[in-house]
Amino acid sequence: MTPAAVAGILRRHPLPALFACGLLLFMQVEYTIPMIPAAAPPLDLGFIATATMHAGIAARPWLNSLLAALNTVFVAMQAAYILWAILAEQRPRAAIATLMMFTCRGLLGCSTQLPLPAEFLGSGMDFPVGNVSFFLFYSGHVAGAVIASLDMRRVGRHRLAGLYDALNLAQGVRLLACRGHYTIDLAVGVGAGILFDMLAGRYLDSKNVDSGETRCCSSCQKALVSQKVTS
Repeated sequence: MTPAAVAGILRRHPLPALFACGLLLFMQVEYTIPMIPAAAPPLDLGFIATATMHAGIAARPWLNSLLAALNTVFVAMQAAYILWAILAEQRPRAAIATLMMFTCRGLLGCSTQLPLPAEFLGSGMDFPVGNVSFFLFYSGHVAGAVIASLDMRRVGRHRLAGLYDALNLAQGVRLLACRGHYTIDLAVGVGAGILFDMLAGRYLDSKNVDSGETRCCSSCQKALVSQKVTS
């Protein structure tokens, strides 16, 4: 392995080289970072970054309720789009991905129940509405928005997808500021949305259904049509 060969690899494959540097860096960090004591609260960099926002929202309960209500509207927008895709356009991929995602989230949420952040700002306007209990890991809000955005891009709705991505980012900042999720919940939510969209695509491929722009298989189309006629 000559220096010229190494330089050639770096030129052709800069991204894997960057991740290799990241591996070395975080191996050093992991083996030397002080562990959080059992009696101490979790350390979350997202909470530190949004400390000023948290203080401002905590001092204004009306603002907390307003942001929660707006976030609930965005969740309804996600659900409406995914239902439209399967019922009106007969494209089931986003709906299947959402079912997979929430089922897996429920299993993981029951397996490890994380403590609610001490500074959590609850609101009866937040989804699910009514100050009910919820799973912290991982964020279904974020994952659902990612699934909807990916479906939009698949059918060429790039501007709408960009809007959902921007709203998803704002949603993530708001969830951190209100201590509704840990940073890791949001990051894994993004990954879960991408993963289950891919798995839904593979499932449809295994059923010989085009998982891209085209519609459900013929039997599903007949079921949907008959349901519309009877209704």
